[in-house]
Amino acid sequence: MPLDPITSPQNPRIKNLLKLQQKSSERRAQGLTIVEGLRELTIAHGAGVAVTALFICPDLAGAQHQQALRELFGGQGVEWFEVSRAVFEKVAYREGSDGVLALVKPPLLTLEELPLPANPLLLVLEAVEKPGNLGAILRTADAAQATAVIVCDPRTDLFNPNAIRSSIGCSFTVPTIATSRPELLAWCRHHGIRTYAAALTDAAVPYTTCNFRGPTALVMGTEADGLTPELMQACDQTIIIPMRGAIDSLNVSTATAILTFEAVRQREV
Repeated sequence: MPLDPITSPQNPRIKNLLKLQQKSSERRAQGLTIVEGLRELTIAHGAGVAVTALFICPDLAGAQHQQALRELFGGQGVEWFEVSRAVFEKVAYREGSDGVLALVKPPLLTLEELPLPANPLLLVLEAVEKPGNLGAILRTADAAQATAVIVCDPRTDLFNPNAIRSSIGCSFTVPTIATSRPELLAWCRHHGIRTYAAALTDAAVPYTTCNFRGPTALVMGTEADGLTPELMQACDQTIIIPMRGAIDSLNVSTATAILTFEAVRQREV
């Protein structure tokens, strides 16, 4: 049941929420991140993520959402705090919030801990820095049932609250791993995974001519800079999505979706 309502933004728990929302160093130090929204929280819970505390604004959540939360977390020892509307709006990080926010323990995996099926399909991102792009790619990975999303040398926290929001909770349904470029390449070679780098090079071939039916890693760079020369040259093949207009590239999340579902299509034929 809820504890006494929190009505002051100076409450230590509210101050801590703001720290966790704003600072990746705090999220790492505490081993926690923030999930906002009943839909996202339900997906995270269904994926087995540990929820440590709930912050509910009754004015925004309404009776239906509160009942859904009781059904999900009743009897699980999760702390439950009611929060006034003014305080909740201070900690909410999106417009039109449904009044539900939770602290969760994100699952932290290494490459060696990743269970690999016989024929993996991996999405590899280098130096991703925009949480929105990461979240969109995680939605693609979930929809395509990709094996994992692997991020080399990330410039954003993999469990940034905005990435979780953009993924609609798919941050927790797809194994997501941070690693370095050398570790990734050695691991792919060890497991016989062929790497395809999306990049504009003289050796690049249209993605539709490639065979993605075997163990595959689709390797994507940032929209601004693309892949580093070191990673591009180390991959087995460079590929392109042919552009027919004035622009020469797509948003990285859009390009990843196109390549991913081509691999899925080939595997289902």
